Amino acid sequence: MQKTYLSSVSPKRNILLIYTGGTIGMVQDYDTNRLIPFDFSNIEKQIPEIKNLSAAIDTLSFEDPLDSSNMGLEHWQRLAQIVFDNYDQYDGFVILHGSDTMAYTASALSFMFVNLSKPVILTGSQLPIGMVRTDGKENLITAIEIACDYRDNVPMVPEVAIYFEYHLYRGNRTFKYNTEHFEAFESPNYPFLAEAGVTIKYNDRFINKPSPLPFRIETDLDNRVAVLTLFPGVSQHIVEAALNIKDNLALVVRTYGSGNAMTYPWFLEAIQKASDRGLILINATHCRGGGVRQGKYETSGELERIGLISAGDMQLEAVVAKSMYLLGQGLSKEEFGLYFQEDLRGERTAPQLNSTD
Repeated sequence: MQKTYLSSVSPKRNILLIYTGGTIGMVQDYDTNRLIPFDFSNIEKQIPEIKNLSAAIDTLSFEDPLDSSNMGLEHWQRLAQIVFDNYDQYDGFVILHGSDTMAYTASALSFMFVNLSKPVILTGSQLPIGMVRTDGKENLITAIEIACDYRDNVPMVPEVAIYFEYHLYRGNRTFKYNTEHFEAFESPNYPFLAEAGVTIKYNDRFINKPSPLPFRIETDLDNRVAVLTLFPGVSQHIVEAALNIKDNLALVVRTYGSGNAMTYPWFLEAIQKASDRGLILINATHCRGGGVRQGKYETSGELERIGLISAGDMQLEAVVAKSMYLLGQGLSKEEFGLYFQEDLRGERTAPQLNSTD
């Protein structure tokens, strides 16, 4: 790690900048017109604008930076361990990450971090940081500013969040919705935590409070989770194959609207058999806005009767990460269902969206 002081006066906050890979970590070599890795250990010279921030930055890079498509459980666990090992030495953490799977990583970290009371901000870019029109510089600068923003020695955002294109989102409430625009992320079921303009305006009442309890991590994850997306005309053999994946423990069923599915006898019978033999079944809607309300319509009432667990208004990324986290705790099927429907890290709205209002 190399320390870079970004203020001519005594720095107010120590920030650890962790580079995992992704578009933000590339610059353009104008002689060859190729993209080459950005040197984050020399960040002050590369991005002189951040000298105006009252921060001291250490940089830490994965030895083999990853395209975020290659992110997996071992990388989430590594990130959690890095934060834990350095927790007492830093006031905040900024993780540079490819945008494609950023919401999955943010969700996973939010569950692995217990009693978090410091900012962990993920950011990235749609264009490499070395290109003229990049969004990377603004995203990086503002993410650092948010990570070191304390008032009366209390951090403004003591949770896992994603900063992208002027908005700060709760990490486990987001998804990537656009590959072309700089506004790549959305959080339709939860307000943004902050908006960056001339000043940064925080939505205080929507931000988690720091925990007074000791910080710890729970990194046991179990990826025996699969996702079945329903669509009109889906064949019986596809559904039954998903329900009978060898050694699988949980299946997320992506349903229509507020949690509805077809009521064909073969479908309900297959779902019932899978549930009876112990497979954990989760009802998560295709829709990104709103959530599952099992029992609101007859077509979801059968799923509720069989025992599917409502995902409420959680995003798919959080559903998958939370399932891996809870499976890693070694819970029974009944315990899994109870904890899954609780709001553990602000990932779902309470009360649960499963009533028949």
